[in-house]
Amino acid sequence: MTMKKKILEMLRDAGKNFVSGENIAEIMHVSRTAIWKHIQSLRKRGYEISSSERLGYKLENIPDLLLPELVQFELPTKIFAVDSNYIYKNSVASTNELAKKMAYNGAADGTVVVAEEQTGGRGRLERNFFSPKEKGIWFSVILRPRCMAKDAPKFTLMAAAALAKTMERFNLQAEIKWPNDIMYNGRKLVGILTEMSAEIGHVNYIVVGIGINVNVKREEFPESIRDIAASLSEIAGENLSRTKFFRALLEEFDKLYIDNNFDEVFKIWRQFNITLGKKVTVLSAETGDIFTGTAIDIDADGALIVETEEGRKTVYAGDVSIRPAK
Repeated sequence: MTMKKKILEMLRDAGKNFVSGENIAEIMHVSRTAIWKHIQSLRKRGYEISSSERLGYKLENIPDLLLPELVQFELPTKIFAVDSNYIYKNSVASTNELAKKMAYNGAADGTVVVAEEQTGGRGRLERNFFSPKEKGIWFSVILRPRCMAKDAPKFTLMAAAALAKTMERFNLQAEIKWPNDIMYNGRKLVGILTEMSAEIGHVNYIVVGIGINVNVKREEFPESIRDIAASLSEIAGENLSRTKFFRALLEEFDKLYIDNNFDEVFKIWRQFNITLGKKVTVLSAETGDIFTGTAIDIDADGALIVETEEGRKTVYAGDVSIRPAK
C-alpha cells in the first residue's frame, strides 16, 4: 500500500475526527512536511480535507471518481480489479482499445481498464459512443475463459445479467434488449461491446467494454441521440454515486464469471429481458438480411430465435428493433 493510500485510510477510519499530522508522521516514519505534501496531492485528486494547526487533518468529503483507492477499497471480488489489475485513466480514446493492447501483451484475467472520459468511445458496428467526463462509467474488462470461440457471445449476456442485478440492488428496473442493450422506456442506458482474439480450438482473450450513462442530464446528450439515450439518474430522480454503482457491478460480474454457470446467466437475462415474446425487426450482421418475426427465446449459445413466416431463424449477431404493439 502506498503512503498516500495509508494516509487516506487513516483519515477515513477517523470519520469526523481530526488526525494529528504529527501522529501520521510518526506512524509513517516521515517528516510532517512529507505528510503535508501527500495531503496536498490528495486534495488535487478531489478529496476535501480540512486542516488545523492544533488538531491536524480531517476528511470532509470523498470525490465521486473511479480512483483505485476508492473502487478497490475492501472490494470483495476474487478476480476482477484485484491488486494491480485496475488501470485508471483520467481520459483515453477508448478503454476497449487500451484493454486489447494490454490483453495482447499478457494482462491478467479480470484486469479492469476504466476512464473518467473517452474521447473516441465506440459501440457496435463502429458507432460513436458518447462518454462525457465524470458523468458515467466507461470501462473494459479482460477475460481469459477456457472456452471455444463460439461461446464468446455468451459473455455479453453475462455482462447484461450482471448489470441487471446491480441495478436491482439500487432499486432501478433493468430492461435488457437482445443482445446487449440496457434500456429505459425505449431509450438506451448502457451499451456493451464484446471483442475477442481467438485461434482454432480456443479463445486467447475476450474484452468486454461497457458504457453506462449514470449522471448525464438529458440536455447534455448530443441532439442526435437525445431522444434515444437515457441516464440512471433519470430513473432514480437524483444523481447516483458512480463509485458505489461501479463497485457493486464489479462484484456482480465477478460472481457470475467465477461461477461460470450460464444456466443462471440465461435465467437472469430472461427475467429482465424485453425482447422475448415481442414482434421484432432484425438486421442480420452475418447476411445483411432484414426480416421480421416474433422473438421466442435464446438458445444455448445466447443466440436469438425468431419465428418468421418462413420458419424459425437463429440470429447470432445483428441489430434488433422491437416493433410497437398495435
